[in-house]
Amino acid sequence: MDGIDPIGRLLIVVGVLLAILGVLIVVVPSVALGRLPGDIHIDRGNVQVYLPFGTMIVVSVVITILLNILGFFGRDR
Repeated sequence: MDGIDPIGRLLIVVGVLLAILGVLIVVVPSVALGRLPGDIHIDRGNVQVYLPFGTMIVVSVVITILLNILGFFGRDR
């Protein structure tokens, strides 16, 4: 893979990871995050508001860990 730009390689890896995550969510519905503690759901009459703060924090932590792992293995030595 010497001819592939590092950004291109990162996009390929992220795309494959997202595809795997999508298949897991479709095949095993319990993998989906659903409503976590910290998620706010307001239901008043005809208005429904869902603010997934807990889910955003979990997703942010997971993405940060993955990017740090990819950055560690992707850097030149």
